[in-house]
This record gives sequence, structure tokens and C-alpha cells, in this order.
Amino acid sequence: MFHRLVDPLQSNSFFLFGPRGSGKSTFLAEFFSGHSTMWIDLLDPEEEERYALAPDLLLNKLQRLQPRPEWVVIDEIQKNPKLLDVVHLSIERHRQKFALTGSSARKLKRGAANLLAGRAFVYHMFPLTHIEMGAQFDLDLALSWGTLPKITHFTSDEEKTEYLSAYARTYLKEEVWAEQLVRNLTPFRKFLEISVQLNGEILNYSGIARDVGVDYKTIQTYYQILEDTLLGFFVEPYHRSIRKQQRQSPKFYWFDTGVARALNRTLGQTVTPQTYGYGNLFEQFLVAEITRLATYRRKQYRFSYLKTKDQLEIDLIIDRPGLPTALLEIKSTRRVKAQDAASLHHVIDDFPSAEGFVLSQDSHEQKIDRVWFLPWQKGLAELGI
Repeated sequence: MFHRLVDPLQSNSFFLFGPRGSGKSTFLAEFFSGHSTMWIDLLDPEEEERYALAPDLLLNKLQRLQPRPEWVVIDEIQKNPKLLDVVHLSIERHRQKFALTGSSARKLKRGAANLLAGRAFVYHMFPLTHIEMGAQFDLDLALSWGTLPKITHFTSDEEKTEYLSAYARTYLKEEVWAEQLVRNLTPFRKFLEISVQLNGEILNYSGIARDVGVDYKTIQTYYQILEDTLLGFFVEPYHRSIRKQQRQSPKFYWFDTGVARALNRTLGQTVTPQTYGYGNLFEQFLVAEITRLATYRRKQYRFSYLKTKDQLEIDLIIDRPGLPTALLEIKSTRRVKAQDAASLHHVIDDFPSAEGFVLSQDSHEQKIDRVWFLPWQKGLAELGI
């Protein structure tokens, strides 16, 4: 079992959001091993129906239990947002503590979740980080198959392929179709394949809309569904003016390389170093790793990318309160060259107090002017994450 970095405070109720299979239930079972706990699993159809028909059943159960459990865990709370009214009441009247897991924030955003504002803290769980995996971490395996905890249980490529393919189908069936997030699944399927092909690229909503055969706003809605179901995240364009920032398109990164490859139907293809595809997967992995670790460590960092009018691009800009802004170039190569920092050297003077980093697989460390060339693991430590 892996030691997870998420560390909820035990003094208050909390939400724990994370994609399916990220290990939320397993974590909470260990987290509450020394506490009296009542569990409600809304993925169980019978239990979900029982509480859907009678949400007050939760209060009745708690009143009958003597002594009352210290914690109540409700798995996949988005299956029954109405239960949040009962949770709210129980927190206010009885000081009952709840741990509420969810793999989708979409229904909660539209439902009663706002009733818990300030009454339940919010935490996130992700696929495994390289720190959590420790000696078991292998970069090439992570790029090929991702780092969902269950993928580590399988030894053969066939098993891993079956698991990730089933995961992709489960998402479509349970998170999208069953929850009626889209009315027509056919264009959404096509969109999914295109979205993973554009993983980490600047989004052109109009172009994607033409390829899928829907309108511009529908594509924006589709991407919002991916974000709300925790299958990816946006990186916004950098600009000192928020007004101008909103006029540019973001990048979108899928949360896990293995799931992205499953949706792109490339699991049967070998991930080969020094190829364009390998470089894309390395960037996806590293950007996700940086955001995960910053979240776990409660860093108030803000992430963006930069593309100038003359087409120079910086992969990631990290606004670190109290620390210099960090400008990152991500290179998958094992032999980094001085010209790999050309974009950084060109723009860094526009950031007087910034630090530049080229993170790669090259074990050799050096500094040229204001740019550090570092192995990616050490680079993450230097970034304060």
C-alpha cells in the first residue's frame, strides 16, 4: 500500500474529490482506521436508491446509533446531492463530522453543495505521484500506463490494457451517460478522441467544433464536463492583464497518461523515447505532477503558459507567492542542450525577478545566465514542491 500525500484535517468535515480509481475509498479506510465510522456507499445501487427515496434515513440511522459514530463517510456524494441538505443539518445541529467523496463536481455545483460552504473543507486526490510510489516508480511505465493505483497491481501489458480500456468505458457509461451530462453520446465520443490528441496544446474551440460536427459552445461545455468530472485541468494563458487573459485560449491536460492513451486507442503502441509522442506524454506527466504536488502541499501557486506574438512559447509559468516567478521549459531528452533554453533567454528579461528552469531527464546540472538546467526530480524540489 502506498502512503498518500493528501492530509485532511481531522477537526472538520471535508470533501475529498478525485477521479474514479484514484484511491479515495482505500485512503479513507486507512485514514479512519482508529475512529468509529459509519460508511455509506452510493455506488451500491441498492444503497443509492434507498437514500434517494428517503434522504432523512441518514438522520434516523444516526439517532439510533449509540454511541454516535465520530465520522460518517459518504462515497460518491454526487450520486445523491439531496443528501447534502441532511449533512448540512447534521453538522449544524449535532456537530457530526462527515467525509464526503466525489468523482464529479458537476451535479454538486448545480445542487446543494453551496449549503456546506465553510462547513466542509475541500481536498483533492490524484493518481499516484512519483514521491508516493517511491522506489516502485518507473518513468517509462508511468508514461505508458499512467499511475492510477490499480495499474500497479497488474504485471502484463494485456492486463493493463484491459483495465484502462474498461476505465474509459466506465467513464462514458457511469459519469457521462448515466448522469445525463450529454444528450447525444456520439459526438462526445468523437470529441474525447480529439481532445486527447490535442492534450497539452492551445485549444481552438472553433476548429474542434468543425471536426466534431457541433457548435463552438458545445465544445466548451464538453471541456467543462471533463474538468468537472476531474479527468483533466486547464492551464490558462499568462498575461499581466486579467482582461486580456480571458481573450486567449487555455491549454487542457488530461489527468493521467494511461487513460489518455486508452481513449486515443494507442495502448498497443510502444512509447518510444526521442519521439514527438514521448515528448508530449512527458510534458503531460510533468505538468500534472507539478500541479498535484502543489495541491497536496497546500501551495497557493498559480499556473499559466506563455506564447508570444512571435510564437515563442514557455511551457509553464508558476506564480509563487513570496518566491520568484518560475518559468519552465520541459524537455524529455536525456541530453539537454543550451538552445533548449532559447525561449527562456528571450523572454526572461520581461520578468525581472523570475527564475528560469529547463527540466529534463539529463542528470547533468548547470546554470546559464538566469536559467537552471536540472533533472526533473531535483527541479521539482527547487520549485518548492
